Amino acid sequence: MRARPTRTRVRSLVLGLGVALLAVTGAASAAGETRPEPNTLVPAGVMRYAPSVFPDRIVASPAQDAATGFGVSWRTAASVESPVLELVVAGDSPDMGPRRRIAARSTSFEGENGAAQFHRADVDGLQPDTLYAWRVQGGGTWSPWMQTRTAAAADAPLTLLYFGDTQNKNASLSTRVLREAHRHAPDAKLALFAGDLVSGGDGEDDNEWGEWFDAVGPLATMVVNAPAPGNHEYWEEFEDTPQERRVLGGHWPRTFALPANGAPGAEQTSYWFDYQGVRVVVLDGTSALDLGTAQAQAAWLDRTLAANPHAWSIALIHQPMYSPRQDRENVALREHVLPVLERRRVDLVLQGHDHVYGRRAGEDATRATPLYLVSVVGAKQYRLSDEARRDMAPTAEDTQLFQVIRLDGDTLRYESRTATGRLYDAFEIRGATPATRTLHEITEGRIAPRDCTRAQTLKGRADRCWE
Repeated sequence: MRARPTRTRVRSLVLGLGVALLAVTGAASAAGETRPEPNTLVPAGVMRYAPSVFPDRIVASPAQDAATGFGVSWRTAASVESPVLELVVAGDSPDMGPRRRIAARSTSFEGENGAAQFHRADVDGLQPDTLYAWRVQGGGTWSPWMQTRTAAAADAPLTLLYFGDTQNKNASLSTRVLREAHRHAPDAKLALFAGDLVSGGDGEDDNEWGEWFDAVGPLATMVVNAPAPGNHEYWEEFEDTPQERRVLGGHWPRTFALPANGAPGAEQTSYWFDYQGVRVVVLDGTSALDLGTAQAQAAWLDRTLAANPHAWSIALIHQPMYSPRQDRENVALREHVLPVLERRRVDLVLQGHDHVYGRRAGEDATRATPLYLVSVVGAKQYRLSDEARRDMAPTAEDTQLFQVIRLDGDTLRYESRTATGRLYDAFEIRGATPATRTLHEITEGRIAPRDCTRAQTLKGRADRCWE
């Protein structure tokens, strides 16, 4: 959990010291010595991500019915009010025909990079499996034309991406993973992020969001993006007592245009949508664990899955049902949410939070589903618990990963790949219904299991591999 960001740039001292050390010890660096780097690439005092009249942080997210709509959000300077989104069926000529205009709703925001407006436009009434060109307005300016395809029929093949926590050093070290994912799955239409997109704190919150968008790059609009909130999307607040209070960070409800169909008590951070033969349900683990909404979310999850008209289902949540990191036990999730996932036979439960890789079968090992996955994109790398090594397979430490999931008829194929694209884990789930599904391991081409080989991090922490 992170403290509410302030304007105090504590990291400037670290960065200044690092620059001085590099100047003095250039020979040591040239010899291969590695030093800790700051969490962002933005030097202290530099307004790299100040809002302007030009639209930025443009991202597409799925509507509840992704075949007929999607949402778009973007940011501008505070002076820009009530801009519009223009939309047209994409064509081969620069003149694509008459454009539909959709008015945006705007919300102000004050961050360390200055005052801003965030805008949201909900696009509906679209045709399935159709490529649309669209752009968003700034202050006397326009974004480039973007292109996003709506979901196709339920029986059409689908490729989607799953990412664990990006969180730390996004521009420096998450960028390569996200781009490698796009290279391996250029046909992907949907991206699922399992929370902790940023780390936050030390007056760096807005810079980190800026770097997250830099790292995501074209994926922000070429696919629709569905994130789960992590604990680092929340702030800690202390009032007159040492008791801390969880408060949703100001970026989260403004940054994404997500469906408004969430669970009671977690309306801004939980939601569901249908995408081409799969129902995706996104839960808020932090709210469940720390704000007392576990039972309400579990009941909402049960209703949402009971009404699923599709053959496949995926749950996305930040905190794992089975934690692969030492000394973590998410009791409220295991008590309230896990039984629903098991009873409703969710196919995949995609998770983050623990900064390692692990796969585990459900409570009934004779059934193919649910399968519980934990993965990580970013630079922070933890260590596996003894229980994870015993109960999960495969597992990994010290490894940045992305996942490609392909659905085609009665088959779901899952691949986890490293930052360099090497295959780490793979399997297929086959069967028309949950009751008939079988799990088939794919071992050909997998690299050997990876463990952390260093005794401590560069900052001297023995409980982690990298920070």
